[in-house]
Amino acid sequence: MDVKKVIKQWKSLATDVETVDNSVSGYDYSLTLEGAKLPELASFMLKQGFYLVDLMAVHVMPAIEVVYQFAHVETRCRVLARAAVVDNEIPTISDIYQGANWHERETRDFHGVVFTGHPNLEPLILAEEDVDLKPLLKDEKSLKDVAAIRRQPPEPKVAKPEVVKSQEQS
Repeated sequence: MDVKKVIKQWKSLATDVETVDNSVSGYDYSLTLEGAKLPELASFMLKQGFYLVDLMAVHVMPAIEVVYQFAHVETRCRVLARAAVVDNEIPTISDIYQGANWHERETRDFHGVVFTGHPNLEPLILAEEDVDLKPLLKDEKSLKDVAAIRRQPPEPKVAKPEVVKSQEQS
């Protein structure tokens, strides 16, 4: 894998590409992109030897985010890609990564996200009669801002100056 080529392509697709400390976050790169770019990103990732680890949704302000985790087959490279859901829809990647099929169906069950172009977006876990039940959607009052849930780098530790007692005080 040519890392410089891969990063260059990510930058052409994503609105934000960040190198992240794997020992702190569990992944090496964080991408933020528009939902419309997801199929293009997924196709590129597959061609570069990445597999889909996971796909999930997070209900935050200002919109639900769908989060994709990719890992490289031959090298230790893990990527977290995020896309905000617009009008409750986002394109499917199940035609690119077969394993996305069930993840997308589960995300629809629990969050109500519609994956446009999905060949079989039938309920996976919930019963047919519970189609309107979205158990992982939160009340608007309890939603956190997306920035509040992002992993922040740890604060650098600042050494506190030691207080030295003068001989006059003893």
